[in-house]
Amino acid sequence: MDEITIDDFFKVDLRIAKVVEVSEIEEADKLVQLKLDLGELGEKTVFAGIKKYYEPENLLNKMVVCVNNLKPREMRFGTSEGMILAASNEDSGVYLVGPDTDALPGMKVS
Repeated sequence: MDEITIDDFFKVDLRIAKVVEVSEIEEADKLVQLKLDLGELGEKTVFAGIKKYYEPENLLNKMVVCVNNLKPREMRFGTSEGMILAASNEDSGVYLVGPDTDALPGMKVS
């Protein structure tokens, strides 16, 4: 495993986000398109490879952790403006990382 410094870690802007829109991408096996509300920071569109693990209705209004300062990436279906955090392993699937109760969109995670 490559180690990073604390300065490297501080470069990553992790924020609480609320999923306000979910769009299925029929042509994609893994991807869904999410619109995230980051409070005063605005909204971002993110593509996430979680299609087979989450039903769209279970994602709507879900609070997640977003990498807010990830360089936008052009993808086949549009531009992804960030990334949401998830834990996974081969045996049990994918689990979105989310905040404790009462966290608000836009809050900084550190």
